[in-house]
Amino acid sequence: MSLADPHAYRQESVTGLVLAGGQARRMGGIDKGLVEIAGRPMIEHVLEALRLQVGTVMINANRNLEAYRRYGYPVVPDALGGFLGPLAGTLTALERIDTEYLLTVPCDSPLLAPDLAQRMAAAAAVDDAEVTVAHDGERQQPVFLLLRRDLAGSLRAFLAAGERKIDRWFAGHRLAEADLADRAASFVNVNDPAERGRVEALLLQSRPSPV
Repeated sequence: MSLADPHAYRQESVTGLVLAGGQARRMGGIDKGLVEIAGRPMIEHVLEALRLQVGTVMINANRNLEAYRRYGYPVVPDALGGFLGPLAGTLTALERIDTEYLLTVPCDSPLLAPDLAQRMAAAAAVDDAEVTVAHDGERQQPVFLLLRRDLAGSLRAFLAAGERKIDRWFAGHRLAEADLADRAASFVNVNDPAERGRVEALLLQSRPSPV
């Protein structure tokens, strides 16, 4: 896929990756992707929004692999041990995909924007970016990334050197920011029971009224 034209998004050239491989320490170590919210496991809300935007989908998980495989998508554990964070899951996917680009999203943001992929690709095209990160109007959201597949070697070397801070990795590549200030609510993630209740209320409000 060429991103020379910011309006010519081809979703078949992008693999979407749901990052569900973390330890969720702030939620007591539970597997957040499988936590029910608005009557469904959180990851189902994310998958529903993501699968319509990309050519294929993968799930990065390090626990409950069979539960995640039931969704019918490839499930890939971190290639590097030790729970090294979302970059480890991202690396695993980059080394496996056949598409030119990888779009990463977390499993705990069930309000995922329906036009995230298209807008990330448009920003990448404008700046001829290797890495595109979403921006919510106040800060970068570094788990929402659009990456070129050929960055796998760079990311592996970065992690092998003991690096973990994603902004340091960004500094070595052409970076673009996708302005999603009008979609700021889509980046809300569930990190504690209070946040879960707030996000659940938003999800229930967004459901169509029964006829």
